[in-house]
Amino acid sequence: MPTILTIYKLIFVYPACLLKITISILRTMKKPAGELTGKVALITGAGSGIGRATAIVFAQEGAKVALLDRTEESLEKTVEDIKAIGGHTLKIGADISFVPDMERALATITEQWGRLDSVFANAGINGVWAPLEDLQPEEWDRTINTNLRGTFLTIKYAIPLLKKQGGSIVINASVNGTRIFSNTGATAYSCTKAAQLALTKMAALELAKHKIRVNVVCPGAIDTNIEESTVERNISKEKEPVNFPEGKIPLTNGKPGKSEQVAQLVLFLSSERASHITGTPVWIDGAESLLMG
Repeated sequence: MPTILTIYKLIFVYPACLLKITISILRTMKKPAGELTGKVALITGAGSGIGRATAIVFAQEGAKVALLDRTEESLEKTVEDIKAIGGHTLKIGADISFVPDMERALATITEQWGRLDSVFANAGINGVWAPLEDLQPEEWDRTINTNLRGTFLTIKYAIPLLKKQGGSIVINASVNGTRIFSNTGATAYSCTKAAQLALTKMAALELAKHKIRVNVVCPGAIDTNIEESTVERNISKEKEPVNFPEGKIPLTNGKPGKSEQVAQLVLFLSSERASHITGTPVWIDGAESLLMG
């Protein structure tokens, strides 16, 4: 027969000791390091959509993230979300097409963190979609300046920091201009996206000797707010009729992809898992462009 003392120990003492041991073990356990721990990343257009989703994913994986958008105010939500998971951010309000802004942006990163490992050149606009004869030169220029010149300046001023230890550049292009050419009126936009793909290949070869990888993602329909930067004018009179099967995105029966899905692809291309991949376009569109191209 167990004594009263034995019963007391079984009920009170041993469980308490076990609980103390468990708590002690849990306190000494370290959270596994993320894929980007110790890295610094620059993400343009980080205030919304794919840029915001990527910034959060990078922070979750341990990176310090420099968030760049046209105004610092547009970055507040992204900053809040990253702070909530214990991440480190740097807010930079800048116009990617304006040289002094981008010089200042990279100088700020240098002063704050002294290194740069990853760049996601994501910022861009849809601009005006209109027939060529209706498209105004200033409308053409704005789209080219933001999407192409802005991407060039982002890369140009990031290179000196990236050269210090090598790193990754990912450019955000599109299915438009790379696989799809049936969106009438999107000429300026599509030209910038085609040029971004060419820029990727040229930069990948030039920068390979510095251990800098350059790749490009080409999203299809993604659930973002980029449509807010789109102006469509007189498209219907020029558009060629095309009949698609029900559901324009075969993989999802017509539903657009999510920003987080693109963010995961950018994470992969920016990580050591993609250490032998450079100069490569990756389409992420649920087979949309195979159907519509």
